[in-house]
Parts: sequence; structure tokens; C-alpha cells
Amino acid sequence: MRNLFPALLALCSFTAAAQTKDLLQYVNPLTGTANSTTLTALKHGAGTEQLANTIPAVGMPFGMTQWTPQTRLTEQKCVAPYYYKDSLFSGFRGSHWLSGSCTQDYGSFTIMPVCGQLQTVPNDYASTFSHLTEKSTPAYYGVTLDKYHIKAELTATARCGMMQFSFDRNDDCFIIVRPNSDRGKGAVYVDRQRNEITGYNPAYRIYQGQGQPAGFSGYFVVRFEEAFDDPKVFSGASLLQADSIKDQPGIGGVVKFKVRKGSIIRIRIGTSFTSIAAARENLEAEINHRDFAAQVKAGNDTWQKALNKIVVEGPSEKNKRIFYTALYHTMQHPRLFNDVSGTYPVFSQSYQVKKLASGNYYDDFSMWDIYRAQLPLYEILDPALINDGVRSLILKGQQGGWLPIFPCWNNYTAAMIGDHAISFIASAYNKGIRNYDVAAAYRLMRQNAFDTASLADYREGKGRRALSSYLQYGYVPLEDDVPFAFHKKEQVSRTLEYAYDDYALSTIAKALHKKEDYALLKQRAKNYANVFDPQLGYVNGRYASGKWYEHPNPDAKAFFITEGPPRQYGFYVPQYIPGLIKLTGGSKKFEAALDSIFAKNEYWHGNETGHQIPFLYNYVNEPMKTAARTAAIMREEYDEGPGGLCGNDDAGQISAWYVFAAMGFYPVNPVAPEYVFSAPLFERITIHTGNNNIATIIVHAGQQPGYIGSVKRNGKTYNAGFLSHADLMKGGTFDIYLHSK
Repeated sequence: MRNLFPALLALCSFTAAAQTKDLLQYVNPLTGTANSTTLTALKHGAGTEQLANTIPAVGMPFGMTQWTPQTRLTEQKCVAPYYYKDSLFSGFRGSHWLSGSCTQDYGSFTIMPVCGQLQTVPNDYASTFSHLTEKSTPAYYGVTLDKYHIKAELTATARCGMMQFSFDRNDDCFIIVRPNSDRGKGAVYVDRQRNEITGYNPAYRIYQGQGQPAGFSGYFVVRFEEAFDDPKVFSGASLLQADSIKDQPGIGGVVKFKVRKGSIIRIRIGTSFTSIAAARENLEAEINHRDFAAQVKAGNDTWQKALNKIVVEGPSEKNKRIFYTALYHTMQHPRLFNDVSGTYPVFSQSYQVKKLASGNYYDDFSMWDIYRAQLPLYEILDPALINDGVRSLILKGQQGGWLPIFPCWNNYTAAMIGDHAISFIASAYNKGIRNYDVAAAYRLMRQNAFDTASLADYREGKGRRALSSYLQYGYVPLEDDVPFAFHKKEQVSRTLEYAYDDYALSTIAKALHKKEDYALLKQRAKNYANVFDPQLGYVNGRYASGKWYEHPNPDAKAFFITEGPPRQYGFYVPQYIPGLIKLTGGSKKFEAALDSIFAKNEYWHGNETGHQIPFLYNYVNEPMKTAARTAAIMREEYDEGPGGLCGNDDAGQISAWYVFAAMGFYPVNPVAPEYVFSAPLFERITIHTGNNNIATIIVHAGQQPGYIGSVKRNGKTYNAGFLSHADLMKGGTFDIYLHSK
């Protein structure tokens, strides 16, 4: 059977290729690994937001482990494993970096080939490399290591990796395997009988429980194709004639091979979050052969199928490269956390393992970011993934006692603000994605919205921050500093986002006939008005007495606003935009306020707080301005190449915005089953929806393309303002006629 595998794989690959377009050619995983080079990169000055903090990840969509070339050694917060500007390669890392984030890697390990004199300190054995020899795709990465004349290549599955090292001269060469613990923890074991190096790297928490064990480890099994010689372990520069080492700084294992010019060493690697045995089982299930080329082909086919869910057509090859690179970036998270057998680490517990009855368990939900567009994108493309995501959140809530706010590294965090697990679940529910225990979900969401956690639970990151004062005043007053949160204060932004989450929960309460809850939540959804200062015409901080904060600067960062100025955050009322327009003084004043933020160059696309803003012109009957603004943002804030992203990609949210905008519609209110039209970037867009229907968008531009003047669906006139989720999922042909002013 092993000999039949490559032939069967090739046959399956041929069949799949015959049904798909070659879209992989348009993806550049290096995008986002360098300082931004977009047209507006300098608009907001220097800083971390100029780095998208993505990595050239090799793996599978939403996989457990991403594989990346490593140019930075640490798992320290805000330091990605790879930066394009770096010149030293220190190995291939099995990474759990949150793509496009400023968090930390965890449970990672690195594999490095070295030749000649053995050295075990990374800064000593690291090799220079040239970007001219790099080839990076979602399913493959290859590079030449100058120091050792080695061609290093890797490919991957959802949980496993495969590496191939080709040698250009006769030499003594070594393979080094290192857990990447910054804390001197973890273990390495060398097993000559199995031809394996195994080990683990414990994960640690940040934000809540800073520095405490996360309750699980990253486990790995590195299996060599042929027998090795002279196995050793090490700590720093100290080599030991032993087969194991544990809990010391800079540990690793190393094995020796006598290579000749033309020699190839292949290794296969399994990973897991539950045990070494599970990592081995994952390896046997996902890569039970030794054909590197066949595995690359299998990975290519998986990505081709994933990318072909949306097929765009038009004359601009550059726009296609930006689009499909963005689509690739939307497929990095949430992260698969269970083994092939269904085992997974229990949420927010200490090294407990359970087994799923069905489906998959996911974590690393960068929820403040991805509820806006990244998760809604997959409500269209992959409802099964969304069902698994909701079930995972329910499971976390049942195991930890509270629905998590921002679950990462399988723990509570209370990072960022809001309570957007509620928004995500409501979004899925309202779009007909309901293959989970709705009653259990509602109980957990209601608890977050109505109950105040005990102090011990609150310190752990459970429950809404500042809920008691929000419920008392209808807003979070400035006297509440919001302790036990990574982002403290930010009272106005919290009020706005809690009002939206209350609206989100109200939609489910209404559907489930929870009349009393619905009435209360519907009223609380209007709390956005409590922080709108009528004298100023925008949101402002407010004291418990009702007095407003004096002399705010609407265009400067404020302590009561999250990562932005009051003017920009004041447009965050996606649940009731007509109400916001009324508060602002009517349609004309609202339009002028929108104009102002763009005229002053204060719209900041590199962060998520205002991603809905360009689409709000539609609500004052100015679709031409929505089309013009979105077109300008796509042109000026995105590019191809390593510097092609305008800010932290935040688990794919920045990229998801582009995918939606380029298709010509956007979920301004992601909880509602509808999208606001803008204007498509491409001439023809084919969307393969998750319920196996095909929606085709055909753009009729005329001589001067502009805004959407009219829409037809299957030949009949269609509402040109909003696109129904149900209509999109049913498929059909949408003819879009662009008008100019």
C-alpha cells in the first residue's frame, strides 16, 4: 500500500486540478513580513502598526501548526518568527504564532541542519540566505543556506510537517532540534530504535495569568528516514552524551549524518497539544509515506481547492495577487487544536485531555478583530467551520464556567474590549448556521451580559470588564478604570461595543421568545447614545454624575477610546446607523462628518476600529462616495510584495476587509444577514458558497466605472443597497451596473 500512495495521490491531484483554476500562483506568503510599502504607509508615522506581523506560513487552512523559516529566536510577545529584513536563517519552526498579531508564539520548536564543526548555539550556527533563492507558497518553502551549501525545503499538512535537506558537498552534517522555551523549560528525547527525536515545549499565558502555565504543551515527534549516528543532547554550548534532557536553558537534541554531494535527508514531523504519543499518531495518519514531491502536490491541491471558493476575473494581475494573498491570510486562524483521534486539551485547565465525539475543536480566536469580517467571510464559504467554531466556544464556556471574551492559547485572556463571542454566535445563528446546542449557547451569552463574575473569576479574565458600572449607568463612567484588563479604561469604546453585543444577543433572545431578555437587551443596545455628546457632535467620555469630559480633542488618541481618536470611534454603531445619523444632526451633517475624517487623512485602515466607515455613505444615499472611498483604500492601503499590508493583519481581519471590498459588498453589521454594496474591483466574481451553490457577480461598467446604480438577480431587479445573505447563499447571477455621477 505504501508504494501505491504516490500513484493514488497523483491521480487524485489530477482529478482535482482538472476542476480548479491555478490560483496558487497569485499567493505571496511573504506579504506582511516587512515594513509597509503601501502608498499611505507613512500617513500614520512609524510604529509597530507598519508591520503586519505575518509569517510565510506553510500549512493547511486553519491548521494546528504553521511552518515558517525562522530569523528570530524568541517566543517573546510581539516578535514574529520571521522578518523579511533579517539575513540569518536559524531553522524551520513549527509555529503557533497568531498571524498578523502582536502576541506571542507558544509551544514551538525549531529544526536546523548544520555541517562541519558542530555548534549548538543558534547565533553561532545560523546561516545567511538570499531572498533570491527563496520560494514561498502556502504549501512549500525552500531556500539555500549559504553557510552549508544546503537546499532546505518544507511542506506540511494540518498537524504535521515534512522537510528535505539536499547537500552539495561531502561532509559531516547534523540535524538540531530545539524547543523554543524562553523560560528554560521543556524536554528532548532521542530514540535510536525509532529514529526519532521527540519532546515538548510548555505554553505560558499572557494578559490574564501573565507568566503562568497555560495548562498544555506543544509536543513534537521528529522522525528520520534513515538511521542516524552519534546522538547527543545539549544545553546551550554544552554537549552531553545522553538520550534526554529537561528543564534547562537552551536545550536540544542533535544527531549526525555522513553525507555526500547529492545526498538528501528527509524527515517527517508530527505535532500535538496533548502528548508525544498523539503527535506520533497524527504523523502516522497524515504523512504515512516518504514522497516529498507527492506531499507538496497534495498541499498544493488543498490550497487550490480552498482558493477556488472565490474566482475573480479581470485584466489586473496585480489585483489578483493582492486578492488571493489576502484570501490566504484569512485562512490562518482560528487554529485547529484537536488530534486526529479527537483528543484536545481542556480549556483553561492544567494538562487535562478530553475527546470530541465529532467535529473539530478550535482556539486562537482574535475575537475583537475577526468578528467584523474574517469570520463572516467563512459564514459564506464554510459553514461547517463556523459550526465547529461556535461549538468550540460553547465547550470553552462549559469547561471554564464563562464564555471567553478573547480565547487564545486555550485560556481566558480579557484582551482587547467588547464581548464579541456573543456577536459571532449571533451572526452565525442569524445566518442559519445552527448545528450546535443553541440553548447552551444562550445560557453562556446571557451570563456574560447579565452576571458579574466573582473577583477570583474576574481576575482570571472571566466575565465582561466593567459590567457592573455599565449596567448601573448605561455606560462605563470615567471613574471606572477597568482593572484586571490588558486594555484598561477605554470606557467610551467599551460602552459602544457592549451596546452592539447587547443588540447581538437581543436578536437571539427574540428568536427564542425570551421576551423579557429581549426587551431589556433591545433597550441596552441604545446605550451608544449615552456617550454621544450633543454639544460636540461626537462621542465623549462621561462621569458617573453625567458630566462630560471637558475639552476633548476629537482627532487625537484619548484614554477613553481604544486605539484611536473619538471622531473615528464615534462611527461605531453598526446595529442602528439611522439612530447615529439622527444624533449627528441628520443625513447632511452625517455625510459631512464622514467627509471630514477622510479630508483630514484621519481614517486609519491599519486598525479595525473604523473598517465599516467607508460603507456608511450608503446610509445617506451617497453610494458613489462609498465606491470611491473603498476603491481608494484598496489602491492605497494594499500592495503586493513583503510590504503589502498597512498594519497588523490581526488574524486575517485586514485581509478579509480587502476580500469583501474587492467583491463589492461588506458586513457593516456582521450580526445581520445582509451586506452593504460598494463596487466590485473585478469584472466577474464566482463565489462557491458553503451550501454548494454558486453565486456569480458580473459587473457592467460602462465607459466611466463608478458606483452601483442598479442590480439584477437572475434577470430581475434587485435592491442595489443591500445584499441578502440568504440570496447570496442560494446562488444565481447578480448583474451589477456601475454608474458614474
